[in-house]
Amino acid sequence: MDIPDTLAEINSLSIDERIRLVEAIWAGITSEAGQPDLTEPQKEELERRLKAHRASPKDVVPWEDVKAQALERSER
Repeated sequence: MDIPDTLAEINSLSIDERIRLVEAIWAGITSEAGQPDLTEPQKEELERRLKAHRASPKDVVPWEDVKAQALERSER
C-alpha cells in the first residue's frame, strides 16, 4: 500500500465520507479478536471517565449531537 497516495485519496473525500470511513475502520478493528494493550495513562483516563459517568450517568451528550457540532465546526 502506498500510504501517501492512499491519504491523498482519503483527503479528497468529503468530511462526512471520511467520518464514515473512520467509523468503518474502527468497526473492523473492534470486531477482531483481542484488544490492544493500554498504557497506564490510558487506563487511568478510562477509570477517571468511568467514575465521572457513574457519578452522573445522565450527564451525557448523544453521538448525533457530538457529530453535528464537529461538522458545524469544520465548516467554519
